[in-house]
Amino acid sequence: MSTVTPQTTADRVLDLLREPPEAPDLSAGYLDLLGPPAKPSLAQSAMESTFLPRIYEKVWRPIGFNVAKGWPFGPGTAAEHAMARDWLGLTPDRPATVLDVACGPGNVTRALAEGVAPSGLVVGLDASETMLAQAVRDPRGNIGYVRGDAVGLPFRDGVFDAVCCFGALYLFDDPWKAVDGMTRVLKPGGRLIILTSRRPSPLPGARIGGELLRRATGFTVFGDGEVVRALTARGFTGVRRHRYPLMQVVGGRRP
Repeated sequence: MSTVTPQTTADRVLDLLREPPEAPDLSAGYLDLLGPPAKPSLAQSAMESTFLPRIYEKVWRPIGFNVAKGWPFGPGTAAEHAMARDWLGLTPDRPATVLDVACGPGNVTRALAEGVAPSGLVVGLDASETMLAQAVRDPRGNIGYVRGDAVGLPFRDGVFDAVCCFGALYLFDDPWKAVDGMTRVLKPGGRLIILTSRRPSPLPGARIGGELLRRATGFTVFGDGEVVRALTARGFTGVRRHRYPLMQVVGGRRP
């Protein structure tokens, strides 16, 4: 009588890749698909530091993001995570396959996993070794981490039920190429949610200031409605948005 060996989380992540490595590097607790990091922008350098990952989850993100969302009137971190699960259609009895793009130290990844059945899978992807080193300190059975390129996602087409990108799109050198990749890896009917920056002022001076900021730091401030138009142009349906003073949440369903 033959027996079937259950797949490990790493095996399941490898099955999602377009080009699985012959000798996967899992030595750091995550699947490393990148070589030495390229020269990052100023904003990306902060994410690669050893200090920021240690304070990101309990200090940097709650304070910085909540102020940008209009604290004390905007949603707190717990409400933000609940919104992500709701917009993505995640429920604890559904074994969904979910991707968290630019997952950092895994705070959003773990929150998404709360809405996925134990037999499901949540994959957190980030390029920062220091962020992922922090993420793997809190292992979960249905979470796997990958060090990879968020703009050139390494996954096969149409393998994820849901994709989340919170607090990172504004750091990418080519954010629209990143959105193309997120769209590509979604299954038909799959859902996408993005939390990113927002430029509230329509004045020309605000656009010029935003462009100067991007060139100096690599940080993009998206115009009001810019991300909505990007999803609509890619065929997403049911596109919706919540606007905050300096941030916005945009989501939709791939046709």
